[in-house]
Amino acid sequence: MPPVIDHEKCIGCGTCADICNSDIFVFDRTVDKTPVVKFPEECWHCESCVLACPSGAITLRLPLSYSLMHIDASILHSSQTPCSASSKEARS
Repeated sequence: MPPVIDHEKCIGCGTCADICNSDIFVFDRTVDKTPVVKFPEECWHCESCVLACPSGAITLRLPLSYSLMHIDASILHSSQTPCSASSKEARS
C-alpha cells in the first residue's frame, strides 16, 4: 500500500518528495498545496517519508505479507532457548 497523506495535517513543505528514493510523490508548489502520491506501485515501503514528515501527516500501511514477515522475525528473535541441534551432543 502506498503512503497515505493526511492533507489536513500536511504543511506543504515537500520533505517527503525530496527524501523519497523512489520518486513516488509529485509536488508542484505552484499548483498543489500538498504532495500527491503519483506512482504508488513504485513505493518500497522504506518509511523514509513517514519518518521525515515534520507534521506527522504521512502513514504507511504495509501489505499483509510485509506485516507477517515482521511478526515472524519478532517471534524468531524472542526465543531464549537454544536449539538442541546446536549442542555438541546433537552433532555426535
